[in-house]
Amino acid sequence: MISFLRQAHRIYSLVIILVFSALFSPFFYLASRRPGGYRILNWLRKADSFIISALTGVFYVFDFEQALEKDRTYIYCANHSSNYDIMAMCILGRGRFHFMGKEELLDNPVLKIFFRTIDIPVNRESRMSSFRAFKRAADNLDKGMSLIIFPEGKIDDTYPPKLGEFKNGPFRLAIEKNVAIVPVSLTNIWKVIWDDGVRYGTRPGICNIYVHKPVSTSDLNINDADSLKDRIFDLINSKLVYK
Repeated sequence: MISFLRQAHRIYSLVIILVFSALFSPFFYLASRRPGGYRILNWLRKADSFIISALTGVFYVFDFEQALEKDRTYIYCANHSSNYDIMAMCILGRGRFHFMGKEELLDNPVLKIFFRTIDIPVNRESRMSSFRAFKRAADNLDKGMSLIIFPEGKIDDTYPPKLGEFKNGPFRLAIEKNVAIVPVSLTNIWKVIWDDGVRYGTRPGICNIYVHKPVSTSDLNINDADSLKDRIFDLINSKLVYK
């Protein structure tokens, strides 16, 4: 019975995502036509994320170790175990922000409009693609656009998911641009909406998200990138729930 209800909720959730993404798509399109509309575009996807989550019975509780500055540029680094992680980070993001994600998202019917405009697709198997992606991200940071990234680079396919090894790029970028990193622990979203809903289904629930205080990079140099990466990994992992 529980399995049936979880699968029914999964199908219902997919329908809600598709319906509201379609309803918002004309507004997404208009706001994405020029960079001047990106702040509105982010507001729209915050609203879309909130509505979809609420209608599927998924609610986010954010626990801030320290309040974030509204207009400050950050690099948000979060663990990744669910497609709802993106919606959670849309709700969390401040001001003008953009994501970096895998190149396959260019073909995603819901997310492609963002990854063809405001967000940055990257082929992590290609050094040239990675170079171009982080060069574009650096330019955006210079323009005051925060970056949201999942430094694992993929979703772990084990259940429950474990925090995977981080890529170096975000941490080198943070040091080069002297931008503070905000570590984010998406504590238990996988219990509610795991990426592989086919096997485990989905359910309504409360998703707890711990937002660590920003980690300054002002006193670091490029040789500190590995130690910064390890520090952020440990902070995120310290709040995750694996059972």
